[in-house]
Amino acid sequence: MAAFAELGCCSELICAVEEMGWLLPTPVQQEAVPLILGGGDVMAAAETGSGKTAAFALPILKVLADDPYGIFAVVLTPTRELAIQVHGVAKSLAHHVKLSVAVVHGGVPDAPQLRRLADFPVDLLVAT
Repeated sequence: MAAFAELGCCSELICAVEEMGWLLPTPVQQEAVPLILGGGDVMAAAETGSGKTAAFALPILKVLADDPYGIFAVVLTPTRELAIQVHGVAKSLAHHVKLSVAVVHGGVPDAPQLRRLADFPVDLLVAT
């Protein structure tokens, strides 16, 4: 099984995954991360808890960390609960690469969410 470094993750992301207690990438991460970093498209289906969020968040954060002023990313989710979950994982992973992750979803007041987007640059936005 390959280590996160072998997938192309930078040292800051490796530090983040270690802090999260992840020792080795899951099968979906082993397949998806190198393909996404290589510019490929990926469609994956796997069980809950299989590491799908990190499978797309790690390469997105790697690309953003390499050129933080060139691009930003948006992840769209079908539900508020999934948006909150994806935001939590992405925010934990982004901590060491000094990238900003925000979430926007329904069921809460709009004003604080809009203020967050207006007041701080957002590198990765998770939304419904």
